[in-house]
Amino acid sequence: MKTTIDQQHLTGERALFGSNGLTIKNSVFENGESPLKESRNLDISDSIFRWKYPLWYCENVDVTDTTLLETARSGIWYTNNIAIKDSIIQAPKTFRRGKDIRLTNVHLPKAEETFWNCENITLNKVQAEGNYFAMNSKNITAHDFSLSGNYAFDGASNLEIHHSKLISKDAFWNCQDVTVYDSVIIGEYLGWNSTNLRFINCYIESEQGLCYVKNLVIEHGKIVNTDLALEYSTIDVKVSTTIDSVKNPISGHIQAKNIGELIMEASEIDPEKTRICLTDACTKVPALAAPIR
Repeated sequence: MKTTIDQQHLTGERALFGSNGLTIKNSVFENGESPLKESRNLDISDSIFRWKYPLWYCENVDVTDTTLLETARSGIWYTNNIAIKDSIIQAPKTFRRGKDIRLTNVHLPKAEETFWNCENITLNKVQAEGNYFAMNSKNITAHDFSLSGNYAFDGASNLEIHHSKLISKDAFWNCQDVTVYDSVIIGEYLGWNSTNLRFINCYIESEQGLCYVKNLVIEHGKIVNTDLALEYSTIDVKVSTTIDSVKNPISGHIQAKNIGELIMEASEIDPEKTRICLTDACTKVPALAAPIR
C-alpha cells in the first residue's frame, strides 16, 4: 500500500530521497535539489516542482496535472518507465538517458535540449518549443505532435511520426529509419546525411532540403518553395506539386507536376540513373542535359 503525501510544502536537498511507493498530490517542491532522486513507484498529481533535478534515477513514475517550472531544469535524467499527462514542463533540458517515456497532452514551452539519448519515447498530443529536441534518441512514436525549434531529431533513429507539424531548420539530420505520415514540415536543409527517410502524404517546404540522403522515399506528397533539392540523394519521390529546383540526385525516380530548374551535372553524377516523370510524360534525363528553366 502506498503512503500518501497531500498538500505538503517540501524543501531542502533530497527531501524524499530513495522513496518507494508514494502517492504525492497537491504538493510543492522547492529550495532543494533532487527531491525524489533514486525513488520508485511514484504517483504524482496536482503538484509543482520549482527546483533542479526533481526526478533523477527513478523507476515507475506516473505524473498527472503537474508543473515543472523553468527553475526545475534538467529535471528527469536516467529515469525509466515514466508516464506524464495533462502537464506543463516549462524547464529546459528535461529527459536525458531515460527509457520508456510516455507523454500525453503535455506542453513543453522551453524544450531546449530535451530528450537527449533516450529510448522508447511515445508522444501523444504534445507541444514543444526549443532547439535540439530529441538528439540521438531512438524508438520514438509521435501522434498530433507540434514542434517549433531547430535541429530537431539530430542523430535519432527508428522514428514514426503521424499527423504532426514541425517548424525546424536542419530537422532529421544524421537520422536512420524515419517515417513521417500526414504531417507538415517547414524549415531549410531538411534531412541531410540520413538513411531510410520516408514522408507519406506530407507537405514539405525546405530550402536546399533532402540532400545527401540514402534511400529517400516521398509518397503522395507536396514540395513547395524548395530549391536545390535532392542533391547527392538516392530517391523515390512522388509529389503533386512543382519542385522549384532539383540538383544532382544520384539515382532513382522523381514524379512531379513540373520542375522549375533541373541541374544534372555529368561531371558530378550519372544523369542516366535518374528517371523523371513530369505530369503524364515520363522520360530519362539525357546524359548531358542542360538545366531546364
